[in-house]
Amino acid sequence: RAAGAVTIRSAGPLGLAARQVSLDVPGRLRVLPEFASRRHLPSRLARLREMDGRSAVQVRGEGTEFDSLREYVIGDDVRSIDWRASARRADMVVRTWRPERDRRVLIVLDTSRTSAARIGDEPRLDASIEAALLLSALAGRAGDRVELFAYDRGVRARVAGAAGPRLMPALADALAPVQPVLLETDWPGLVGSVHQRLSQRALVVLLTTLDPAAVETGLLPVVGQLTAKHQVVVASVADPEVAALRDARDSSAEVYDAAAAARVELERTAVRTVLSRKGVEVVEGLPEELAPRLADTYLALKAAGRL
Repeated sequence: RAAGAVTIRSAGPLGLAARQVSLDVPGRLRVLPEFASRRHLPSRLARLREMDGRSAVQVRGEGTEFDSLREYVIGDDVRSIDWRASARRADMVVRTWRPERDRRVLIVLDTSRTSAARIGDEPRLDASIEAALLLSALAGRAGDRVELFAYDRGVRARVAGAAGPRLMPALADALAPVQPVLLETDWPGLVGSVHQRLSQRALVVLLTTLDPAAVETGLLPVVGQLTAKHQVVVASVADPEVAALRDARDSSAEVYDAAAAARVELERTAVRTVLSRKGVEVVEGLPEELAPRLADTYLALKAAGRL
């Protein structure tokens, strides 16, 4: 942000007159994202430690890393039985697993015209940035490799190769100048950029909108190209005003507004259903809820061995 002019005013001894002059200041300020969702990080890290076996439990599931052997108990999945180890012992034993580390997590921030829509007092993009920062901090602490890029008709910002204590400063610095662009997203180009960056299976998180018109003409035709190879999550912020309109029915005008809001909700539910059938995990929440819900989805996928 460019600094504004500094105005100096000097009043006379009697206070009846004054002189003032405005001086231009050739300075610029770099405004970093707020990251208010940082408060949700300690509780998610505690759950991550549990999953990783450092606190309490071990997780079994397809695609996770082998950890150790233990005796079979009623209720264990028979697919976890280690038959060779059981043959060498008198008891049946099963494999235990821990969540995989060093997985790829690619976060794509949609900066097209839909990200400029105001949700409450802030643009949709701000809530998406909050969710991206919390997920990045959590995945980075989990030992996964995090990459992020902002995209509309081209890449507006990118962070790759940063890890450990360098990750969050790199993200904040890269996202500081990102602003919504009044253009439609080039979804085929976005998918091509994802394929360029990922040669192996990864978690791809798309922070975009679930507006039916935008999804049906943009994301739906190409999302199958992503789900064929990667675990895809679509995260979108919900508008609290829609819920308020749907519940207010004190006058005839409010009844019409409620009907329109209910139709919007039905259309968004249909979009979520179609995306789910294509193998996409859909996360939606109010501006203050989206970041923790996305973090919880990441932990659930990691615990199930689906990353």
